[in-house]
Amino acid sequence: MSRAWRQCLQGCWQLAWTRNAVVIVLLLLSVLGCFDWKPTSALAAPTSPQVTHLTLWQGVNPPPNRDVLQKLVDRFNQTHTDIQVDSIYVGQPDEQMPKILAAVVGNSAPDMLWFAPMITGQLVELDAIRPLEQWLDQSPLREQIAPTLFETMELENHLWSIPFGTNNVGIFYRPSLFQAAGITQLPQTWEELRQVAQTLTRDTDGDRRIDQHGMLLPLGKGEWTVFNWLPFMWSGGGELTDAGEANPAAVNLANSGAIAALQLWRDLLDDGSAVLSLPERGYELDGFLAGKVAMQLSGPWTLGQLQATGVDFGVIPIPTEARRATASGGENLFFFKSTPEREQAALTFAEYVLSEEFQTQWALGTGYLPTNLKARQNPTYQQFISQQPAVSVFLEQAPYGRSRPIFFGYNRVSEQLGRAIEAVLLGKSTPTAALTEAQRRLSLIFH
Repeated sequence: MSRAWRQCLQGCWQLAWTRNAVVIVLLLLSVLGCFDWKPTSALAAPTSPQVTHLTLWQGVNPPPNRDVLQKLVDRFNQTHTDIQVDSIYVGQPDEQMPKILAAVVGNSAPDMLWFAPMITGQLVELDAIRPLEQWLDQSPLREQIAPTLFETMELENHLWSIPFGTNNVGIFYRPSLFQAAGITQLPQTWEELRQVAQTLTRDTDGDRRIDQHGMLLPLGKGEWTVFNWLPFMWSGGGELTDAGEANPAAVNLANSGAIAALQLWRDLLDDGSAVLSLPERGYELDGFLAGKVAMQLSGPWTLGQLQATGVDFGVIPIPTEARRATASGGENLFFFKSTPEREQAALTFAEYVLSEEFQTQWALGTGYLPTNLKARQNPTYQQFISQQPAVSVFLEQAPYGRSRPIFFGYNRVSEQLGRAIEAVLLGKSTPTAALTEAQRRLSLIFH
């Protein structure tokens, strides 16, 4: 032991016996001072690469689908140690809208947003997102995107989002309830739908009260109701805009197809064969699972939830009036303006979302149709289709799918449509009067 070391220790012991614990700590520090101590490279804290943390706001529903998304996000985080994505559920679309707009205006937007593409016009108006075509044109993934999905991405010759998942609307039904009611043919027309719904409306326990309705109709003036109603408008021969023009000034809500579609829904209620959902809760499957309703409008995103319950179910294409039609749905992924580093990290996540691997697993876990063409041909997905006939119905319907417009002001169109649908379903107005009033309000807004 060196002389300096012995002298330092002796001094510490002498003072330690006469001082309190605080002094002892100070003396220990002085010992290090005796050595003229400096940290060596072996003891220095290791430096770690900078991690970019990204937030993803989403409203994935039902909850099992949220679990699928979280597992896929976790897989990305495990393989990208320099980028970590935090997936945050922020409610259903109508609950999200105020949060999204407030976050953009308050300069506190997330890095990424999972939302229906109709929000595109609003985000572009707010200058909240950047166009993506330059990035996407350089990626081999561009050619793997299903061509029909580009209309959900494009506005004014720019691409503003990427397709996360796609689907369309059909009618889920309970085969066991059809069998119990003696129904052997699935409805293919509006009139057949009305007849089948009446037959399925029954008093099953003999107490002279209806405890099983033929169909559930979504109540509310939000986008969910509009989305489920539009297939009937298109099937009835209606169009949202005159001559297919992509601007809100060309919207014509009081068209014959729209009036006929609203009348059909009103007739189902007047027949006593349809029951309304709770307000803005038309996506919930509780009554369907319990056998209280035999048919319900929904899409392939519910397949995972239904399979997990073990109940029997099948899918009916949207019945035809003037033509075959359905509404193409799904959500896109939007990327908010931030810093170059964060934006680049978000695009790395975008490549993952568009990939065959992600799209295959997302489709298998949720029932969504893959947006990636290679994923649709993936052997695992093809086997899934063979085992789940409902998927085939949605794939066969896809060519007849119509997308909701993403032009500036679609949110106003949807609001007025939703108010008209709700008024008719609650018996407060006739289809013609409600749609005429909705058109009048739109004309004041856009003209």
